[in-house]
Amino acid sequence: MLASRTRRLTLGVAVAALLPLSLTACGSDDKKDAAAGSDSTASASSPATDQSSGAMTGDQPFGPACASVPKDGAGSFDGMAKDPVATAASHNPALSTLVTAVKKAGLVDTLNNAQNITVFAPTNDAFAKIPKADLDKVLADKAMLTKVLTYHVVGQKLAPKQLESGTYPTLEKSTLTTSGSGESYKVNDASNVVCGNVPTANATVYIVDSVLMPK
Repeated sequence: MLASRTRRLTLGVAVAALLPLSLTACGSDDKKDAAAGSDSTASASSPATDQSSGAMTGDQPFGPACASVPKDGAGSFDGMAKDPVATAASHNPALSTLVTAVKKAGLVDTLNNAQNITVFAPTNDAFAKIPKADLDKVLADKAMLTKVLTYHVVGQKLAPKQLESGTYPTLEKSTLTTSGSGESYKVNDASNVVCGNVPTANATVYIVDSVLMPK
């Protein structure tokens, strides 16, 4: 009987000694699992962070005149992105003179049906720089008006980076030049981009502060 009690006591001591080791091992595994879960969470959130960063540095409209664009509705950036370029321009009050000229020249369908174009769109103030008598003369001459308006259209979509230094053929069949960097660009060394990289359904628009005249 004494031997039996001794064996039970020895077994109890052994179990007691092993129990803390077992718990320590489990705790270590739990920590590893938690760390792995944390790493998994961190790696899962990394793409979101990158995407967020990309959104901040992506192809967004830029320039001082962009502040006047409505925040919502058909005239907002989101609204204009859904419409072809002539229709999108008609929702922007600052481009009403241009829209009137496009209608007089019969170019609405031409611009709306074109694919992957860039339009340098003069503001109302840009047209106002032209003496009224000269502007009225151009508006009354469809051939001349068509020539001027198609000079503002390039047959490919231009990203801001491509405006840093380039010469591009226009639908008018001559060329225009662009220069600049960052958020400051000029067309033909004279007309400033005041709101650039505006997306429409079929075009990229750069709103400019002077009317471009073909040579």
